[in-house]
Amino acid sequence: MAAGLEVVVYGAYGHTGRFVVAELRERGFVPVLSGRDAGELKAMAYGTGSAVRPAAVDDPASLDRALAGAAAVVNCAGPFATTAAPVIEAALRAGIPYVDVAAEIEANADTFAHFADRARAAGAVVVPAMAFYGGLGDLLVTTAMGDWTAADEAHVAYGLSGWHPTAGTRTAGAVSRQRRDGRSVRYRNGRLEYHRDALPTLEWPFPDPTGPRAVIGEFTMADVVTVPSHLSVPDVRTYMTVEAARDIAAPDTPAPTAADEHGRSGQTFLVDAVVRSGGSERRAVARGRDIYAVTAPLAAEAVARVLTGRTRTTGVASAGEIFDAPDFLRALSPHIEWELLS
Repeated sequence: MAAGLEVVVYGAYGHTGRFVVAELRERGFVPVLSGRDAGELKAMAYGTGSAVRPAAVDDPASLDRALAGAAAVVNCAGPFATTAAPVIEAALRAGIPYVDVAAEIEANADTFAHFADRARAAGAVVVPAMAFYGGLGDLLVTTAMGDWTAADEAHVAYGLSGWHPTAGTRTAGAVSRQRRDGRSVRYRNGRLEYHRDALPTLEWPFPDPTGPRAVIGEFTMADVVTVPSHLSVPDVRTYMTVEAARDIAAPDTPAPTAADEHGRSGQTFLVDAVVRSGGSERRAVARGRDIYAVTAPLAAEAVARVLTGRTRTTGVASAGEIFDAPDFLRALSPHIEWELLS
């Protein structure tokens, strides 16, 4: 079904965009390279035969030309506070599905707030945060929920061996901090709260092989937008291993470097999703390598399912709402190993 279908990758020459292009091509799609820098696009396309369609988010006509004739668009260009809305608008004009890999909390919240009604009315599909942050956590929490219709709280703990951020991650983080006026954010009592409280350090009991590790509590990621967008959980908390939090905070932490023939770094991760209701607890765990590289199969699988009608709703929807979460996780093998522990 994928053979010959064109999928535009906006921000194709970025670190994550390159992984997404490669994954789409591996699955039989025809990636169309798009983004702001024509020179970078041409250099990336050299020798591959890939179509190049430069476009700028402040030039709607260029976005329309980039998306013309495509089956879908994947937005990999941050900061998504700048790019998401214009590319979604272009996708709606073109009548094609939109998927992005945004980890920015505010950008994802904006997508739900500004496009939910329009996308639903048009029968369109918009899937934000279809990435390691936001998408994977949502799939795990949804899977752990099982037949529960509600839970008291959800916890997503990130056991990263380290975090060498890309330039895009640093830029997006700076934009988010500016939008928050330097405050932290959390999801409590059914809403996002912005605060200046010190973030606690505690121990999280990660399953083997990670084991108990020190984490930063309320190190809030996009899961606080994706999970409560469709699940009745009034308290969603995310945690990050202290080592990874220090890496992302340090200005001199280098960018990720390739450690295998696929361009993946040596970074490993374990994501532990726990939901609690009354005195009961359920848990789903995922393990893998390279948070940027693993975003590619997440986004590409989403595109494949949308284009083949394996979806549960239309409009703006997170991964756990629009897809069969356990089945989606199974499809990610061998990129991710996962299991239910309760």
